[in-house]
Amino acid sequence: MSSTYSEISCHSKKCQEWNQVHCSPQNSCNYVNGYASGLSKGVLAKEKITITSTSGQAVSFDIAFGCAHNNTINYNDHTTGLIALGLGPLSFPSQIGSKRFSYCLLPYGTEYTDPSITGKISFGNGSEVVGDGVVSTPFVAVGNQYYVTLEGISVGDTYVPFNSSGKVSKGNVCIDSGSPPLTLPPDFYNRLEVEVKKQISIDPIKNETLTGTRLCYRTEITNENGPKLTVHFEGADVELKPTLIFNRPVHAYDIYCFAISNTANTALADLGDQGLYGNYVQANLLIGFDLETRMVSFKPTDCTKL
Repeated sequence: MSSTYSEISCHSKKCQEWNQVHCSPQNSCNYVNGYASGLSKGVLAKEKITITSTSGQAVSFDIAFGCAHNNTINYNDHTTGLIALGLGPLSFPSQIGSKRFSYCLLPYGTEYTDPSITGKISFGNGSEVVGDGVVSTPFVAVGNQYYVTLEGISVGDTYVPFNSSGKVSKGNVCIDSGSPPLTLPPDFYNRLEVEVKKQISIDPIKNETLTGTRLCYRTEITNENGPKLTVHFEGADVELKPTLIFNRPVHAYDIYCFAISNTANTALADLGDQGLYGNYVQANLLIGFDLETRMVSFKPTDCTKL
C-alpha cells in the first residue's frame, strides 16, 4: 500500500462534504455513490498524487477520493475508475483549485484496436481551448453539473429543432463526459431518427435480438453512406461525422447502431424534456470548461495523436 494513503475520518470536513456517507464502527467515512445505472461502495480516503505541469516540473496534491470495495458500475476491461469534473467540492478541479480544464476523448472502440493510445486531460493554465475552429457556448450550473442549451440538430442540410414549437429552455442538456450516449427526450429523438433513416439508403435491422429497438445496420455507416450531424448549441455548431454517431455495441458482431438514445428507453427517463450529451459524441473534440467565464469550448481534434 502507498505510504501516503490514509482513510478519512468520519468526522472530518471532507467526509461531511459528500452527501451519501455513513460512519462505520471503525470511524471510517463509508460512501455509497450511484452513477448512471451503476453503484459504487467503499471508503473515502486521501492520497498524494503527482502530475506534470506545463513547465515540466512535477506538482503534488493531497486528494480525497472514493476507494471502492464494491462496484456494480459497468466498466470495461481498460477502466480503473472515474474522475469527477463537476462543480462540487470533491471534484478534481475543485480540490486542486483549477478554474479551467480541457479533455480530448478517444473515439469509441479505440481501446479494442490500439490499447496503447490514450486520451488527454489538462488543468489550469495551458488547458485553454484556442485557435482556428473553436466554438463556444455558455453553460449554467445545475447542482454540481454543467448544462448547455441545445437548439436543434441538423441531419445533412435538414434542421430538426429540439422542440416542435421551436422554443427551447436555457440549459436543456447536461454535458457529461462520464455517460456514454447522447440521450434525447422522446419527441426530439423520434423526429431525429426519422430523418437519419431517411438519409441512409440501407435498410435497418428489424427485430434483432442483440439490438432491441435501436436503429442498427449490418453495414458500417461511414462518411460515404451516412449523413453528418451538426449539433446546434447556443452560439456554437459542432459537427459529428457518421463514424461517431454509429458504433458497434457488441464487438463480436458487425452490427452498427445509432449512438444516440431515447430517454424513454434508458435509465434516464426521469430527465423529462431534458437531454444528456454523453461521451460518444464528445470524441475527437478538444473540449474546454472555463469556470470563470462559464463557457464550454469545442475544437475539432484528432485525439489519438495528442
